[in-house]
Amino acid sequence: MNHEDLADLRAEFDKFVQEKCSLEPEQNGAQNPDIGDKEDEEPVPQFVDALTEKLLAPVISGVYLSRLDIKRVAEGIDESLPIKERLKMVRALFRHTTSKDYLRQAFDEINKHINGRILIYNQLAEAFPASKTVFEENVVKAEKTKKMFEQIIEDFEEIEPTDDPMFI
Repeated sequence: MNHEDLADLRAEFDKFVQEKCSLEPEQNGAQNPDIGDKEDEEPVPQFVDALTEKLLAPVISGVYLSRLDIKRVAEGIDESLPIKERLKMVRALFRHTTSKDYLRQAFDEINKHINGRILIYNQLAEAFPASKTVFEENVVKAEKTKKMFEQIIEDFEEIEPTDDPMFI
C-alpha cells in the first residue's frame, strides 16, 4: 500500500469521524435521542424524583420497567413520549401532572405492567421451586411499589389551571 492511498484513507476516516461521531450537541443532537433538550430541564412535581428513584431501581421496586414499557404506559393514557433514557421518560410523563385522575390513570397502567411481571414471577417460582424465595421477594417489593402509588395519589394536591400561585 502506498502513502497516497493511506493518506486518502486517513482523510476519509477523519471526515467520517467528524460527521458521525462528534460530541458537539448542535451537530449530534439529531442522531442521539438521549441528549437533553430544554424540556428535560423543566421542573417536575416533588413526588417524581422519589418515584423515579424507587420505580426505576429493580432492587427496590421488584420489577424492571424498560423504555418500551414506559412508552406503552404513556400510550395507555393517550400521551406521546419519545424514547429516551428511562429517567427522562418518567419525568416527561409526570411533568405536567395537575390532577389525581391523571395520576390514577398513569399508575393503573404501570400496575398492569407490574402485575404482568408478578404473574411471570409466580410462574417461574412454580417451574423452579429452588428459586421460589427470590421470586417471592420480588413479588413483595412489587406489591409495596403498588401501595406507594396509592399513597402518592392520596397525598397529591390537585392544581387547578385557574389557581394563582401568588394569591394568598
